[in-house]
This record gives sequence, structure tokens and C-alpha cells, in this order.
Amino acid sequence: MSAGVGAVLTHEQIERIRSSRGRSILLFITDRCPVGCEHCSVDSRATSPMITDFERFERIVDWIAGQFALEVVGISGGEPFVERRGLTLATSRFVAAGKRLVVFTSGVWAVGQVPRWIHDVLNRLDCVYLSTDAFHARAIADDCFVRAAQTIVESGAWLVVQVVDQGGVASERAAGLLSRALGEQWGEVAEINVIAPLLNGRGASVFERLTRAEGHTFGPCSLVRSPMVRYDGTVTGCCNESVIMGQGPDRLVRRAEPAATTGDAVARFHSDPLLRVIGDVGLGVLTEHPRFSDLAHRRYSSNCELCWSILERMPAGTDPLVDAIAALGAQS
Repeated sequence: MSAGVGAVLTHEQIERIRSSRGRSILLFITDRCPVGCEHCSVDSRATSPMITDFERFERIVDWIAGQFALEVVGISGGEPFVERRGLTLATSRFVAAGKRLVVFTSGVWAVGQVPRWIHDVLNRLDCVYLSTDAFHARAIADDCFVRAAQTIVESGAWLVVQVVDQGGVASERAAGLLSRALGEQWGEVAEINVIAPLLNGRGASVFERLTRAEGHTFGPCSLVRSPMVRYDGTVTGCCNESVIMGQGPDRLVRRAEPAATTGDAVARFHSDPLLRVIGDVGLGVLTEHPRFSDLAHRRYSSNCELCWSILERMPAGTDPLVDAIAALGAQS
């Protein structure tokens, strides 16, 4: 676990913190990843961009480290461990500031003997999300996964093995690998988190969402309570992978230039009345608004799809009814 901070963080604990506005933030540290999974939701490639302006990146890291209310910092990509300089810098400063750290990785760094600097980074973490499924397995051998899992647990971090839902097959395979890596009592140091396939990035050509629900049935989206900061200074209102890649409604993206304005961008997301309604009250409630009432009985494959439809109708500004709903949500 990270030095002197406390107990490990499980998936349930992390989700609870993420759902509470202002307690967590996600740092997207690189676009690059050498694995090349065909279902990659952010279209990462071995040649994708990385940090080039380290002065700006340091300002971003220092701003995050200086926010007392932020308890948990997540770091994702791409593959964070391909960004040695940035990951080492960020984790060192966050731990020094008393933050709890979560990193999302493919474990590709364990293909051979694990370098000392990676051990040093892992020793600062409270939780590591390690992905494995049929797509990752085509590029990452079982031995590599086993070595990564063992190294993570030996560091003291809680291990969450994340798999794409494929009718139970992926989770069964993950359980077998965990038994091989950690023994039959692996549940004492690790867990499996099954996620729905993401129709973003390259995943859009691999998966299909068969179930759809009417707009009025959707509840709040907790993801808009926790903005995401990219290494290049861009701040997004949530961690939707397509938004991270530069798509979607402009209302969800603020380009913080220079990076010193990161705090302003994050604050504007938290104070945006429409986003507060989406995050705190619910998307379904918004379909009772006259501007969005025709969306109530349209069918959507995800809350993101409905959210985008709403934000495209109100790309900027607000109105008295949205303000009133946001105020009521803040009081509840």
C-alpha cells in the first residue's frame, strides 16, 4: 500500500468515493499502449501520443496534489507504465501529498523480469486494476499476467482483475489465473470486476449493445461528479472514452491552456447546473423538462447516449427550470 496512508482500496470503496462529488479525479497519463487489443475503448496504439510538455504536466500534477478535498487519484491511459517519467513523477508527488492512488494497467510490463522502478511505483499504490480477457490474452501470455498479479500483491496493493463480460467465460478464466498466481485463497488479496463491453474506440466495431431502455428510466450518472484531466491539459466532465478521444458534446470538454487553468476548468464542471442535474438528480428527470420531453420514450443503449442527446440540445448556458432542479438536487 502507499506509504503511511492506510488500508488498501477495494473496487466497492473506490466506486463509493467516485460517486461523491469532489473526492476523486482521474489523470489520463498517456494515449500510448503496446498491447493493441482489438476492443480498446480509447483506440490506443504503440505509436499514440505521449507527454511532450513536461512543464505543463508538472503543473497539472501539482494542482491535483494541492487539492485537499481530493482523496483518491486514478491514473489510466493507454498503458500508464509506458510513461515512466510521468508515472514516477505523478505517483511520487501524489503520495507525498497524502493521496490514495489507483492505477489501471494491462500488466504488459511483466513480460520479463520486472524493473526496479516499476516495483517502486507499485509500492506507492493502494489499488491496481489489471485487465485480462480473450482480447488481452492474444498479446499477453498467461505467464505475464501471473507475474504481474504476483508483483502487484507483493507490493501491498489490492488487486482488481477487470474482465469484459462474455457470459461468464472471462471471469472463470480470470479466477483460474488468480488461483495459479496467488493460490486458492486469492480472494483475501484480490477480486474480479466484470464490466460491460464498451462501444467506444475500436470496441465499436467489436461489440453490440442489444438492450435499450426508455429515456425516462435513467437515473443519475455518477461519472460527471468526477472530472478527468488529460496529460495535455484537456479537462473532460467525465471519463467517457469517446469524450477522452475528442468526440461528443463540447459541453463536456474544456481545454485548459495554459495548464494553470486546470482548476478553473474542473470548477466550472462542478458548478454547471445541467451537469449537476445529470449527476445528482438524474437523466430521466430531465426528460420531464419541456425542452427534452420527446426523449422520455425514446430508447437508448446507455446513459451516455441519452446524455449526449441532452447536451447537444443545450450546448451552453442553462435556463431557470434546470437551475431550480439543480438547486433542489444540491439540497437533497
